Amino acid sequence: MYPFQFVVERVAGTHAKVENLTQPGAEPHDLELSPQQVAQVGKADLVVYEKTLQAAVDEAVAQNAGDRALDTATVVPMIPLGEEAHEHEDGSEEGEEHDHGGLDPHIWLDPNNLATVGRAVAERLAAADPDHAADYTENAAALATELTGLDQEYTAGLKQCTIREFITNHAAFGYLAKRYGLEQISISGLSPDAEPSPARIAEIHTEAKEHKITTIFYETLVSPAVAESIAGDLGLKTDVLDPIEGVTQDSRGKDYLEIMRANLTALRSANACQ
Repeated sequence: MYPFQFVVERVAGTHAKVENLTQPGAEPHDLELSPQQVAQVGKADLVVYEKTLQAAVDEAVAQNAGDRALDTATVVPMIPLGEEAHEHEDGSEEGEEHDHGGLDPHIWLDPNNLATVGRAVAERLAAADPDHAADYTENAAALATELTGLDQEYTAGLKQCTIREFITNHAAFGYLAKRYGLEQISISGLSPDAEPSPARIAEIHTEAKEHKITTIFYETLVSPAVAESIAGDLGLKTDVLDPIEGVTQDSRGKDYLEIMRANLTALRSANACQ
């Protein structure tokens, strides 16, 4: 999916052809692979993926990739879901159909995690293509420097905020919240298109008032209808907070770095940060 495509393209440079199995504009959680894509997995020198995020990719890797796969979860441990997983009235959890084992897969929303992935990709590419090992190491270091700079921008930009909580329709921002001392309140769980129960919507109303929330966030790949409805009920604004699961013409930037900076601007505005 896109965040890993971004990393591999930056680390590989001109020495590799990088293919993204998730097409632009597609919802990554619901990915299905064509026979041609499964064949691509079998032919690739390296497959970079996150186990449990996309079941179709997991199956293709298990059957076709052998030892040519890098599971990012082996280099960046996933954190447990906190309050982001909410119960339906029947007691089942939103997002459990994706079977993440109670872990949050969105590791890339902490820039430091992507730097770690970049170094791991460099090691694997160097092993597959020793002639260009120095280039891969150098490219990964350059990427890490950029990501460290982004992390510093977030740290400074979110250090002094009147509001520390933010409401979003998809529980994708646990790593970002943990890194920068914020609290994510999600309308739905891990499944971005799950319908929240009336009870959950009532809870969101209460929390929005309690924390003096100004903005309900939605994202580019999912309908904003629920976020707009809640915002309308409460007289609040809506804005985009992008989990960067894919990049489209509607994205607020052409790559990961630009979209992350747009997210920072949106959070600073919504949370009255100095």
